[in-house]
Amino acid sequence: MKAIRLKAPGDTTQLEQIELEKPKISTGDVLIRIKAISINPIDVKTRAGHGLYGMIKDQNPLIIGWDISGEVVETQSELFTVGDQVFGMINFPGHGKAYAEYVSAPASQLALKPTTISHEEAAATTLTALTAWQALVKKAQVKVGQKVLIHAASGGVGHLAVQLAKHLGAYVTGTSSGANKDFVLSLGADTHIDYQNYDWDNTLDEFDFVLDTIGGDNLNRSIDATKKGGTIISISTSISDVAAEKAKQKGVNASFMLVQSNGDDMHQVASLLKSGAIHSTLFRTFPFVEMAAANRLVESGRTVGKIVVTV
Repeated sequence: MKAIRLKAPGDTTQLEQIELEKPKISTGDVLIRIKAISINPIDVKTRAGHGLYGMIKDQNPLIIGWDISGEVVETQSELFTVGDQVFGMINFPGHGKAYAEYVSAPASQLALKPTTISHEEAAATTLTALTAWQALVKKAQVKVGQKVLIHAASGGVGHLAVQLAKHLGAYVTGTSSGANKDFVLSLGADTHIDYQNYDWDNTLDEFDFVLDTIGGDNLNRSIDATKKGGTIISISTSISDVAAEKAKQKGVNASFMLVQSNGDDMHQVASLLKSGAIHSTLFRTFPFVEMAAANRLVESGRTVGKIVVTV
C-alpha cells in the first residue's frame, strides 16, 4: 500500500511517499480501506516537530494523521462487518498512521458513516466535531439559553462548535475576520465579532462559556469576557499560572482540553450529522499525491472550514 511517512521534523519536504505492507489487525480492530483523510493543525504542528511529535517520534515508520473515513475490509470485532462504511479519529493522542491507503483501527473508536454524507464530509467531521462535543457537552455542559462565545468560528473546530452550541439552545457569538462574517452567521451564530476591529479592553463579562481555539492574548480576553461562575476551555494552549490566577480571582473556571478518540462520542457525532444538526464545510480537497500541498494550506491559517485529502 501507499503511505506517507515523516522522515524528520520540518517542512513538507519531510513527507515522503513509500510502499508498505498492509497493516495486520489484532482482536478488537478493523482494517479500513481509506477513502478520505482530514488534515488538521495538529498534523502540521506534529510534522514540524511540535504537537504530538515528542510522543510518537520513535515510531518507525512515523506516519502522522488521525482523521479518516473509509470501508472495513477485514475485521476482528463484532462491532463492524466487512463492507461497513466507517469514520473516526484514530488513536489520538498517539500514532494514528492515517496518511495511508489502509489503516488498522480499534473498532471502539469508530462509527458508521451516515449514508447521507460523503467520505470527504465524514473525514472532515471527526477531530473537529469530537473536540466541539467533548468541550461543549461533556465538559462545559452548555445549556439552553446560555451565552456562548466561539473564537475562530470560521475554522475547523469553530464552525462545528457554533452549530453544536445552537443545537444545544445557546445564544452564540462567533469571532472571525470581517471577511468571514457572513459565513459565521450562516452557521447559526446570533452575533459576530470582527476580532480585528473589536474593543476587547472594554468588553462586557457576559458569556457563560467561551471556547478558546487560539490561546495567547486571546485567553486573557476570554477571561475578561466571561461571567463570574462561567467556564473557559482552551484547546490551543495550556493555562499559564498567570492566566489561571486571573481566572480564579474572577471566579471563572478555565482549563485546557485535549480531544480523545472515543467511539461513543463518534456515534453522537454521526447522529448529529444524520439529523442535519451539524455539517462540515469543505474548503478544498486534494488527491493523496498532493498531501504536502494540503499540509501547506492548513499551515497558512487562511482556510474556512476543512481541508480533506482523498485516497
